[in-house]
Amino acid sequence: MAAPLNIYVNNAADAHCSDAGSGLQAQPFCTVQAAADAVLPGQTVNISKGTYPESVKLTRSGTESSPITFRGALAPWEHQIWEGTIGSTGLATGFSVVGAQHVRIKDLGFAASQYGVVVENSTDVVVMSGQVTGAATASVRVTGADSRYVTIGRFRLWYQGAGIVVDGGAKNTTLTTNMVNTGSGTPVSVVDSPATIVVSNSLFGHCRTGLELAGESTDAVLVNNVVATDTDSDGTCWDKQPQVKIGDVARSGLRADYNVVSAVGGRPAYLWGTESYDNQAKFTAETGQGVHDSFGSAVIPWQGDKHVGPLPTVDSADESAPGMLDVDANGYAPVDDPVKANSGTGKGFRDRGATELVSVGTAYTPTGPTRILDTRDEGRAGRVSFMRQLKVAGANGVPATGVKAVTMNVTVTATSSAGYLSTTLRSSSFLNWSGAGQTVANLVTVPVDDEGMVTFYLGGDSVDLIADLAGYYSGSGSIFTSTDPSRALDTRNAIGVTSRTPVAPGGTVDLQVAGVNGVPATGVTAVTMNVTVTEPTGGGYLTVYPHGQTRPTISNLNWTPGRTLANLVTVPVVDGKVSLFNGSGGTVHVIADVAGYYSAAGHSVFRALQPNRLLDTRSNTEDGCRQTRQAAAVAPGQTIELGICWQDITGATMNVTVTEPSAAGFLTVYPAGSPRPTASNINWTAGQTVPNQVVVPVRNQKVAFYNGSGGTVHLVVDVFGYQGY
Repeated sequence: MAAPLNIYVNNAADAHCSDAGSGLQAQPFCTVQAAADAVLPGQTVNISKGTYPESVKLTRSGTESSPITFRGALAPWEHQIWEGTIGSTGLATGFSVVGAQHVRIKDLGFAASQYGVVVENSTDVVVMSGQVTGAATASVRVTGADSRYVTIGRFRLWYQGAGIVVDGGAKNTTLTTNMVNTGSGTPVSVVDSPATIVVSNSLFGHCRTGLELAGESTDAVLVNNVVATDTDSDGTCWDKQPQVKIGDVARSGLRADYNVVSAVGGRPAYLWGTESYDNQAKFTAETGQGVHDSFGSAVIPWQGDKHVGPLPTVDSADESAPGMLDVDANGYAPVDDPVKANSGTGKGFRDRGATELVSVGTAYTPTGPTRILDTRDEGRAGRVSFMRQLKVAGANGVPATGVKAVTMNVTVTATSSAGYLSTTLRSSSFLNWSGAGQTVANLVTVPVDDEGMVTFYLGGDSVDLIADLAGYYSGSGSIFTSTDPSRALDTRNAIGVTSRTPVAPGGTVDLQVAGVNGVPATGVTAVTMNVTVTEPTGGGYLTVYPHGQTRPTISNLNWTPGRTLANLVTVPVVDGKVSLFNGSGGTVHVIADVAGYYSAAGHSVFRALQPNRLLDTRSNTEDGCRQTRQAAAVAPGQTIELGICWQDITGATMNVTVTEPSAAGFLTVYPAGSPRPTASNINWTAGQTVPNQVVVPVRNQKVAFYNGSGGTVHLVVDVFGYQGY
């Protein structure tokens, strides 16, 4: 009978464990040592969460094709003494591998008074993803002249007595993606151990040296490491110890590059033999090393504009370095910061050090406008009755992967009754209509799921659905800069045009948007405007598109005679202009209020959200500052404020719906504390329910809503995403 692939260790009271058994799941071993004494090549020892106060010694070997594996049940953030540990601070050693070959140890915590993990005279041993408590001499030690090809990776060592030590003649050791922040001692020390690879580690020694190569540690590779005083500050040290020490002999065959070695505060970055260096250019000129090194601060600010200064660790690593892992110390894959220019090798956006900056937001790429769905082309079978999924990734200029959100102009037509459209089954909506036979459009920015899809949910009887793609959000593109609402076009008052005349049937207005109303003269890729049509003499539609391009077969607004209607539009800018076409048999006045623009110069990235209701004046609702507003209609001429207390938020993308208005009027949404602009976001007649997407700066953690009406009105506000640092 073949040996089982898995054996188990579980000392919980209800596990019915026994060290005298076979270690199967029905009756696991009580101790890890019992499993270490019984494990065979190709088997995996599965260790349940818990505390195992024992010193484990493994001497058994696997084979190259069938290694022995010890696997814990801890995620990277759970590697703490109270979540599960092998060893205890009353024992000298937690886990040792002695004279063994082909061993894998992962996702475990360790504790000891002297050594957390020891690998001695062993070959092809990988210890991956762990935490050590105690261990005054070394958290992890690789030692012995017969140790070959040992890898220590993704350890998070916080304020331990010492870090990682490689000594005793060990060869070809790889230390990768470890985060070491020691309480005393050197985070990484390599002594008399040739061909050691130290790659993508974050080493914080406080006022001590963070990385040392000593003795016969020749032919080493030091690449993509961060060596600094502390994790969140550069600190001040009276004793100016070098961050990195390279001994005389250890310099032989060494490659050091793409490291961030902080020389801030007067500390030398390198002690190279007997010569100290705090200037990168001089270091490279005299040693031939560190061509891509940075001697600047490794600190990433966690509040405010992260990109206000240099970020040498971000999107700058050498992806071809030996020992690079696919994920960081926390298990996160590489993420492309859309603001920081890529300067690394390979894809160019791997970060240096053990942790990836993952909260980077997204940037916008305008595309189209392009029609990507029209259920009218599918006949009655295409009408939406409850849900419709739409594949957006991998077509119409949208990449197949990496897309986080899309912006679309969505239209419902041939409605059967009153209803609404949403992108979630939760309480939210972005389109509302009051009866049969209506055509209603609205811009919406929605998350894209892992399959590259967006989903629409219908509340009400069947409708036809039209979607026109405006652009997508991903790890590269243009960054939005919001502006206070400003009027760029009003054909009633000769703003943006030369005369006070409506747009003729089939007429086009070419509107200059670059260089006016707070929009730069150059470098603008797209502009976001709230566009309003008013006083139309016939039914029709408006198409907003890039100047000089072929007019697409899409619409941004649809109206009936006499209707005043608004919709947010995001459109590519060509030659500094956009064009607006009146697809109507009658004249119409057009108004456009600029809300912001996209360019390469911005720092405020976008983060898409599942729709979240922050305000409904018809009921008691809690805003983004966790403040409850009691149910009450907005009075005529009243301004109310909505709190959004999210860190580093600069602007919000919201769907705002006006409902139950007792008189005709308009709504202006603007940053709280700023003068109210002469712009409107929504226009209505008495009794109408009208939605519109709004992009508005957030100041003082608040947004203001002004009811420009002679009657009361109720407001519903759903946030779909936000801009922030």
